Amino acid sequence: MRYPIGIQDFQKLRELGYAYVDKTALVYKLADSGNYYFLSRPRRFGKSLLLSTFEAYFSGRRDLFEGLAIEKLERKWAKHPILHLDLNTENYRERGSLERRLNNTLLQWESVYGSFPGETSLSLRFEGIVRRACGQSGERVVILVDEYDKPLLQAIGDEELQDEYRDTLKAFYSVLKTQDRYIRFAFLTGVTKFGKVSVFSDLNNLNDISMDRRYATLCGITEAEIHANFELSLRELAEACGMTYGEVCDRLRRMYDGYHFGHDTEGVYNPFSLLNALSKQSFGSYWFETGTPTFLVRLLQNADYRLDNLQQEQVSADLLGSVDSMSADPLPVIYQSGYLTVKGYDPRFKVYTLGFPNEEVGEGFMKYLLPFYSSQDEHKTDFYISRFVDDVEKGRPDAFMGRLQSMLADSDYRVAGDMEKYFQNVLYIIFKLMGFYVEVERATSRGRADIVLQTADYVYVIELKLDGSAAEALRQIDERGYAAPFASGSRRVWRIGACFSSATRGISEWIVE
Repeated sequence: MRYPIGIQDFQKLRELGYAYVDKTALVYKLADSGNYYFLSRPRRFGKSLLLSTFEAYFSGRRDLFEGLAIEKLERKWAKHPILHLDLNTENYRERGSLERRLNNTLLQWESVYGSFPGETSLSLRFEGIVRRACGQSGERVVILVDEYDKPLLQAIGDEELQDEYRDTLKAFYSVLKTQDRYIRFAFLTGVTKFGKVSVFSDLNNLNDISMDRRYATLCGITEAEIHANFELSLRELAEACGMTYGEVCDRLRRMYDGYHFGHDTEGVYNPFSLLNALSKQSFGSYWFETGTPTFLVRLLQNADYRLDNLQQEQVSADLLGSVDSMSADPLPVIYQSGYLTVKGYDPRFKVYTLGFPNEEVGEGFMKYLLPFYSSQDEHKTDFYISRFVDDVEKGRPDAFMGRLQSMLADSDYRVAGDMEKYFQNVLYIIFKLMGFYVEVERATSRGRADIVLQTADYVYVIELKLDGSAAEALRQIDERGYAAPFASGSRRVWRIGACFSSATRGISEWIVE
């Protein structure tokens, strides 16, 4: 089987015989029932391939859809002029880059449909092209925009540049409304939806289907689609990994499934990671290894965010649906970027519960964050975590604390905002990566323990004090009974009091009992 890894062109995929999970019934439904759409999905989820599918469909290429669902649904197969804008290929951190990208695309369209001297601005040129394309072909125009938000995402942190891009794109996309009579269909994709004073604020004819349950599986692959298209591949993967068929299915589910775009929607697998695992016959962090934008970390650090909340955040539907570039809240963009997904929903208050979609994202995100919160080289994360695991599993709390002290020793320049919260975040990342059950500020009847770490043989109850003393921290564990719930068990309970110093910006002392 030929796996379409990195294939974004529908014509190439079909002509060269790559595997294709048939989404064309939904393509037809969208084209038949509406005109203007916006879809937000994480990177590598097939947005570009989806737009290419629309391009082939509206180009009348019936031959490319032979044997697919849409072949029996469509009767006319009309050929429309296509205006496809791809904002992927540019570095938008440089001023003038967006205008350069738009100008280059307009010049290509004008070479086909002509230009008019009075069309001096980007939006006027776009408007004229739409009119002429419709007039020359006798068919209304189809407009496809890939990664509409990339300029705005890359400009996060530069308010002036973001305002400049927003004004440019707002005027440019307004053509979708003013030239409605000439437009048959428009589909815009991106990772995020910018709200408030956004590029879409005047575009009230745009239907956002990002959390529409009818289209929740438009991008991504469902469990049923895996078994319908890749049954032989599953068995080959099982054989290659020395696992049973059931074990392989369960491992794939834990690693790559779990994305929900709305409440009560069918979950989908990350298509990029799934196809890589089947092709390479090996489990890996394929999606995560393709790159994580550093602006996500800046958002978390600038907001002084408690990382342990990532798995239990509750947010409103309004907050989740758009990104306000002026807001300090990092959650909407982290959700829309694919690092968090919907885990639950309270219909009474219209509140979503968020969490990591699967093990690939949860582990990968923690590994990515650690170098930003400590002095460790990103390529040595696995090595350091394995040493921590060895210390904890063998009941060596002093060795563990010494290793932690060393890890934090050179990270003072990374400390920003609330220092105690910063240290809690570092510990949370380390413990999360260790794969043990860990809670930060675990609630008890008499207070909240900072860290409770449990293994099969040991329980570690850790209390942290900023500019206090280790003895004071240990005394609080005893006085508030943080270790009491574990006293009657068979496991050895270690009580650790530790002091973080604002002067040295590290662990100054600890006591283990």
